[in-house]
Amino acid sequence: MSPARAFLLAAGLGLLLLLPGAPAAQVQQEVASAPGAVLRGLDKVSGTTSDLRVETGGSATFGRLTITLTDCRYPVENPAADAFAFVTIHDALVPEGAVFEGWMNAASPALNALDHARFDIWLLRCTTS
Repeated sequence: MSPARAFLLAAGLGLLLLLPGAPAAQVQQEVASAPGAVLRGLDKVSGTTSDLRVETGGSATFGRLTITLTDCRYPVENPAADAFAFVTIHDALVPEGAVFEGWMNAASPALNALDHARFDIWLLRCTTS
């Protein structure tokens, strides 16, 4: 086979992999839901931090923020790694609704972070007991 033909064949196979509906190699981890999570809060004005233990379905308060945990999941094979949690955060001074709602990832806290002028909240881990 000529080099030009081999290149065209390889390019065609590469495009096939990019087509919607084409089978893709996926690695899926088995995850488990935890009874709660540990989050850390930082008050950027005072410089204080606090670890917040929150039960699934419960809430914790940090400053004027109320943090509600909907779910915390972790890989079954390695509970200490890559936890992710769905949280909703309300600010008492913002009556329009949540200032944050979504998944936080312990391994990459900046991936989906709370954007707040005074406070930072990030996930540390799920609680497994």
